[in-house]
Amino acid sequence: MAAIKYITSAERIQLFEEMERQFDQKKVSYFKKLLTHKDSVVRTRAVCILADIAGQGAVAPVGRVLKNDGNDLVRHEAAFSLGQLGFSTGIKPLADAVKNDPSLFVRHEAAVALGVIGSEEGRKILRDALKDESEEVRDSAVVALANLDYIKSVNRRNQFTRMTGG
Repeated sequence: MAAIKYITSAERIQLFEEMERQFDQKKVSYFKKLLTHKDSVVRTRAVCILADIAGQGAVAPVGRVLKNDGNDLVRHEAAFSLGQLGFSTGIKPLADAVKNDPSLFVRHEAAVALGVIGSEEGRKILRDALKDESEEVRDSAVVALANLDYIKSVNRRNQFTRMTGG
């Protein structure tokens, strides 16, 4: 993993002010560029904002962050954001993270996100996650599978199932 790099607090505040202006204008391209910023705090915020303003267009770039970012927290936020977006196109990067991410923190969030998306496509990955070395990941898989079972039983996905998926 890459060394953590930060900018000064003053630089970050100045950048956040610019980010707010760009957010108000829904400048997707601006936030996509920030996904590779040297500061992990900026990248974390950029992931969440991009998911908010780009919708399905955020899935691929956020999926790349989940796969490639050197910071566990940034990858965790990418997994969370993919779950909140709820698109089936997010399943593949989340499944890869559940299976292969070195951080239990990220594997846990990716499992939860699969439950939030609520697609049966995630069931096999979640069943496999029941054998993860981490108790937290196994517990997350149980919660996510319970949500899939509920969705299947009531045959609906809604705000309730998105909020209780993990």
